[in-house]
Amino acid sequence: MFCNQCEQTAKGTGCTVAGVCGKKPDVAALQDLLLHAVKGLSLYAHAGRQVGVVDPEVNRFTCKAVFSTLTNVDFDPARFQELINQCVEITAQLKEKVARAGGNVSFADAAANFRPATDLAGLVKQGEEIGLVIDHDAETDIQSLQQIFVYGLKGIAAYADHAAILGQEDDKVYGFLHEGFAALTNKELGLNEWIGLVLKCGEINLRTMELLDAGNTGKFGHPVPTEVPLGHKQGKCILISGHDLQDLHDLLKQTEGKGIYVYTHGEMLPAHGYPELKKYKHFYGHYGTAWQNQKKEFAAFPGAILMTTNCIQDPKDYMDNIFTTGLVGWPGVQHVKNGDFGPVIERALALPGFASDEDKGSVMVGFARNTVMSVADKVIAGVKNGDIKHFFLVAGCDGAKPGRNYYSEFVERAPKDSIILTLACGKFRFFDKKLGDIGGIPRLLDIGQCNDAYSAVQIAVALANAFECGVNDLPLSLVLSWYEQKAVAILLTLLYLGIKNIRLGPSLPAFITPNVLDVLVKNFAIKPITTPDEDLAAILGQ
Repeated sequence: MFCNQCEQTAKGTGCTVAGVCGKKPDVAALQDLLLHAVKGLSLYAHAGRQVGVVDPEVNRFTCKAVFSTLTNVDFDPARFQELINQCVEITAQLKEKVARAGGNVSFADAAANFRPATDLAGLVKQGEEIGLVIDHDAETDIQSLQQIFVYGLKGIAAYADHAAILGQEDDKVYGFLHEGFAALTNKELGLNEWIGLVLKCGEINLRTMELLDAGNTGKFGHPVPTEVPLGHKQGKCILISGHDLQDLHDLLKQTEGKGIYVYTHGEMLPAHGYPELKKYKHFYGHYGTAWQNQKKEFAAFPGAILMTTNCIQDPKDYMDNIFTTGLVGWPGVQHVKNGDFGPVIERALALPGFASDEDKGSVMVGFARNTVMSVADKVIAGVKNGDIKHFFLVAGCDGAKPGRNYYSEFVERAPKDSIILTLACGKFRFFDKKLGDIGGIPRLLDIGQCNDAYSAVQIAVALANAFECGVNDLPLSLVLSWYEQKAVAILLTLLYLGIKNIRLGPSLPAFITPNVLDVLVKNFAIKPITTPDEDLAAILGQ
């Protein structure tokens, strides 16, 4: 196997024996094969759009299939076998529709005529032979750009799937996914064309995040500042992790009146700020920290656990207590479908729950764009009178690899006249630190999940408009941590928007060649993180 799509990839180059995430070689091969099949599907979908053939089933399937290949989503070989076979079946049906409409269905690329093996072992072998879904004959820098592009497409697919679940779709997004995977078959595209596609990926991801934001806020309301307990209440309990707010809503509805407290874990923490979720009285608090700590934290949780999206780890120590839903999968873990969480509830009632109440303090959430901009006058006044000197967006993914203490140390050492904006699971390095306030405005503002990056962009744009300047002219510095492919898509969006001087860490992606990095440095002044003291001094001109 070879996989280098996440920040923790082995030796900083690529996992070749087994994934650091726990992915086995057979699953890696099946994921490569699924993307190969999606590439074939995309050729027909892209050709179909030229003659007016747009198939909603193809659109939704594409997102689900691609999302399944993200880091820490699906580790179940049987599920990938189903997806591959389904992809081939859908492709055949689409090919017929496009042909009847007079579209092009003659493609030389092997993906267009892919025939899957009849058994799992055969599929694994096919995947091993195909490898990464890039042009293996292209020059190294083009391969690098293609990998950046593919990982960006994965992020878009994930956000688009989240948005579609909430009723928000735009064919522009689906069209670009198909155009993008089809482009991987075009050997005529040069370096500049691939750079253009990479930035286009950022543009489309911005639209996708806008759709997701509309879905979350339209259904559950705009987040409001909310104090979230970190302790627990005596009684039966369910822990929900991942990102999917619809799953959380359905779980809360189904557990109402059953004597079960529902707790969030990881990226679900910001859910406490949504009015339509927080109205449930048994939606109590937050348990644990970031995804990479779940083996220890989940093993100690005395109730049932529900994983809704990516971030699952090997659950062997609590296999009977954990459930997956949506696109998440692990061999041997019970999967619940169609929003029916009866098995999860049944398990929670059978387990002991917490024996007593415990107070572990609290944290504040709910500082999305509406909340921040509702106090924009105070923020602007604070900047103009000198009380607020700088804004730092310290955000992104957390992970287990050494070097991530940088982010907690950076926040601790940031001047007391600065505001810290944060989102995604990277905040768990410092989310419970008491940093005080400036004129009643908390110094630490939790914007939300990685899925809420659109809110952060809108805050920056609104501040720039208020000060009548560009975003790059604001006293705002972005210090980002990345781990998986949604983070890649967000970074591409920031580049598309022309945001410069981003500090990125804890290490740069293994799939970026020196020449491609040079382009990013020259055009966007991207910088690898160094030390908190050095970076703060450079940012603040000290």
